[in-house]
Amino acid sequence: MTSLKWGQTAINLNEVNQQFVKANAVQIVQWAVDTFDSGLAMTTSFGIHSAVMLHMVTRIVPDIPVIWIDTGYLPAKTYLFAEQLSDRLNLNLKVYQSSLSPARMEAIYGRLWAQEDVESLNRYDQLRKVEPMQRALRELKVTAWLAGLRSSQTDHRKTLNFVNLQGSIYKVLPILRWSSKQVYDYLQTYDLPYHPLFDEGYVTVGDWHSSRPLTATDEDERDTRFNGLKQECGIHLPQSLGESASLDSSSL
Repeated sequence: MTSLKWGQTAINLNEVNQQFVKANAVQIVQWAVDTFDSGLAMTTSFGIHSAVMLHMVTRIVPDIPVIWIDTGYLPAKTYLFAEQLSDRLNLNLKVYQSSLSPARMEAIYGRLWAQEDVESLNRYDQLRKVEPMQRALRELKVTAWLAGLRSSQTDHRKTLNFVNLQGSIYKVLPILRWSSKQVYDYLQTYDLPYHPLFDEGYVTVGDWHSSRPLTATDEDERDTRFNGLKQECGIHLPQSLGESASLDSSSL
């Protein structure tokens, strides 16, 4: 049983997660707002269905800090989609990037994504995604963050609960158990846009060099990311000595 202190409130993760089995996503968001107050932030990738969480959360907390890790390698349509959603929802967007520019990184390490091995991909993700994310959490004094992960997306995400601990920070996942139909219905109900690359066959979108449309031979939607070598970029994995091994999809 995991029981930790947040301010004067004891949070029993087992108990909370059992209660949330029958809760809806909005109720989970409201619990996070009530529990963590100014320590709460959310993350977005401006991916295919990012409008769902951005809309749901900002209806409750309009000025919540929204952390976006810009790798410098996102498709042009992602940047345009981010502008569109930011303007429509009036997001309090906090953009974080690597301290290494893309050109400098390539000069020092080469085109890491093209080296076709997990170690190079892990280094790329550490430089361009994980380090900026950890810096954002520190600088914004985040004690809990809301994310739009769903259990159907990766093997690792199947193991998650509605409320988790990642290091010393709580991670709250309101739509963890949502089906693709629930996501679609929410977008339709509120007339929200999905990422324009969805119409080109993309079911998940990351950097331009490591995302591609779904094909008939793909067994899982995450096969379209990272050249099929792994499933997670590292942002949503525990930061530990064993992280490099855990990033390898064969070990999940």
